[in-house]
Amino acid sequence: MSKNLSELSGRKGLRENLFEELGIAATQTGTPSTEKMDQLAEKFIMGKANIYGAATFYDFLRPENKGKKVYVCNGSACMTAGTQPELLNKLGSHFEASEIGEMCCLGRCHENSSFFLDGKNYSGTDIDNIETIKKGETTSQEKYNVKSIGTPVLTNEFEGIDSYYKLLETVLNTPADDLLKELKISGLRGRGGAGFPIAFKLESCKNTAGNQKYIVCNADEGDPGAYSDRYLLEFQPHAVLLGMMIAGYITGANAGVMYIRGEYPEAIEITDQAIKDLYTKNLLGQNILGSKFSFDFKLIKAQGAYICGEETALLSSIEGQRPEVRVRPPYPTQEGLFNKPTVVNNVETLACIPYVIKNGGAKFASIGIGKSTGTKLVSLDGFFKTPGIYEVDMGTPLSKVFNELGGGFKSPVKAMHIGGPLGGLVPVEKINNLTVDFESFSNAGFLMGHASVVCIPSDYPLVKYLEHLFQFTAHESCGKCFPCRLGSTRGYELLNKAQNEDYKIDRELFTDLITTMEIGSLCALGGGLPLPIRNAMHYFKDELSPYFSE
Repeated sequence: MSKNLSELSGRKGLRENLFEELGIAATQTGTPSTEKMDQLAEKFIMGKANIYGAATFYDFLRPENKGKKVYVCNGSACMTAGTQPELLNKLGSHFEASEIGEMCCLGRCHENSSFFLDGKNYSGTDIDNIETIKKGETTSQEKYNVKSIGTPVLTNEFEGIDSYYKLLETVLNTPADDLLKELKISGLRGRGGAGFPIAFKLESCKNTAGNQKYIVCNADEGDPGAYSDRYLLEFQPHAVLLGMMIAGYITGANAGVMYIRGEYPEAIEITDQAIKDLYTKNLLGQNILGSKFSFDFKLIKAQGAYICGEETALLSSIEGQRPEVRVRPPYPTQEGLFNKPTVVNNVETLACIPYVIKNGGAKFASIGIGKSTGTKLVSLDGFFKTPGIYEVDMGTPLSKVFNELGGGFKSPVKAMHIGGPLGGLVPVEKINNLTVDFESFSNAGFLMGHASVVCIPSDYPLVKYLEHLFQFTAHESCGKCFPCRLGSTRGYELLNKAQNEDYKIDRELFTDLITTMEIGSLCALGGGLPLPIRNAMHYFKDELSPYFSE
């Protein structure tokens, strides 16, 4: 990360955004032309190599994307469901092979058979209507269950802008320190994986001097199997937006950035309209409701890069730089977007803030268990009889979520990958031992993360799944640190060779490889991958033993 490049990109602030202009330049052909990149380099006073290096990193901007018309989901949930080969075959009757690309993941994990066409997502039986879809006459028939047991913090029916934003009047008449105190009492922790208390980030940013500060919503929900953030952006966008505004008031920030993954076109459209509605109601802009508080939103469409779920890579992305992970310190709350104090939090975390402020920190803290306060959204994939998004109090038995809400499995399952690619690989016999909270998973050697669930059926070769995880990491690595960039590639090569040649992997060598990734990687992509690999090697040693030498 170059501080100089951050400053150059920030000269125009968010009004003219380099990353956004790269996306616009790729609209017609799927990749920005060399001529356009040269123009942007001159406009933003950056080297041509910087612009080219950034553009060619993203799945939807790189030259290989040119000419693509339809994209098939290659995420873990669709892969283990086994739906994509047939989907590809059907699409092959309507498109040339060169016109078919890949995306990961479309957030249709509840019914699979997912694909993207003409700016819209489709799944389930939608492929059977491909002719009318191509003509623009049919929309997706997608449907999934949404239910809450316990306290509905995030799944209540929206009451309307006028009623909902009365809370903003209260906020603007309350000292920022009092609001921060309530968030401290609430114990609200980040719902994106790390579980870091949000009040600490807000306080750090608040106490950092600066005339310009930012609140950034990390809506780049790239974990295959997770679609809880997508649910919030499409059905509860105002919880997220108001949460960001309250965070802005507390910290002294006057700008919010919604960074939403390009694989969620409907979420982008709905959130954009919600922001426009707030401007129409004079709830955004200068001196909101006659106060001294001003706040504006910028919505940015991401371009396909899992690493942008890491907060510092996301900031580099917004700046139009190659999205590489930054070394910390300094932390984003001290030097973040355009080198200004910035708070980055994920969708579900920010959406909890209005509930905390309206009902008090003690009320939120009374929900849940121990240090895992409040509720958690859980995403259940298509292997459940009633897949969907379920909100449960922290501490709810996992068995209750799976059996009562999910209706149990439709077919035999041997393991669940919970919490995304870097989450724990949980054998099915452990279901009764876990509860939905940070400590339960951590103490058992797993990671709750997003609480997304990707099921691995009994007949799916686990070695193939592990190969997929390494390949995924190798593809998505920012490349900045050697352990992640090289380790993921070597892991993929070893597992691929063991399956296709007369070759056995040296177990000690393999363990050294993942240990190096674990302790030497700059971020959780390379550092987190070893967790599910270790889980698999421990709980499924017999199944994997034919591929390893002792």
